Amino acid sequence: MTSSSSITFSILLLSLLVALNPNPSLASTSSNDNTNDIVTQYSTYVRNACNVTRYQRLCVRTLWPFAIVARNNTSKWARASVAVTITDTKRMLRLLLKTQRSAVGERERIALSDCRELFVDSLDNLYKSLAVLRTLNADEFQRQISDLATWLSAALTDEDTCLDGFEETSSRSRTVRMVRRKATKCMRLCSNALALLNKLAFDGL
Repeated sequence: MTSSSSITFSILLLSLLVALNPNPSLASTSSNDNTNDIVTQYSTYVRNACNVTRYQRLCVRTLWPFAIVARNNTSKWARASVAVTITDTKRMLRLLLKTQRSAVGERERIALSDCRELFVDSLDNLYKSLAVLRTLNADEFQRQISDLATWLSAALTDEDTCLDGFEETSSRSRTVRMVRRKATKCMRLCSNALALLNKLAFDGL
């Protein structure tokens, strides 16, 4: 975890613990030590979860808010990663709709239009994945994992294909550079989600 991520993570946990304390005036050196231990433990949870991902810094930065709930639960980390990817993908679609209207040049307009279609398909696969991750059960686990792997792989392919579509557009275009940067982040989040799904498949319920 980066220094800034660690500091932000610590502040969040400290704030939560203070808010849950009915009588802050009773705080002591001992309780502060306990708080530090808890912060360290939650930091360990998210680092351990993200250890299997390709883009670990991004994983830690985007998933640390879920550490309090997910802890060592692999299925919860997989669900959280898909939820985060959905949020970023929806932002990407809003950006594509906005930039498509102001595109300069035929190639750029086509690339943006194709990218938007691909991200719509990606979002659909992500939503299907999240729905299944919310209803995992031992009897259907293998079939569910197979479906999840298919959908997340398709979502990742869609987002990667979007990036390929900009290879022949102008590298000087500010719009193209921004869209490629945002699309790359979405693709990396999706890659991390697939890695966490693979860990879930290995660990089981």
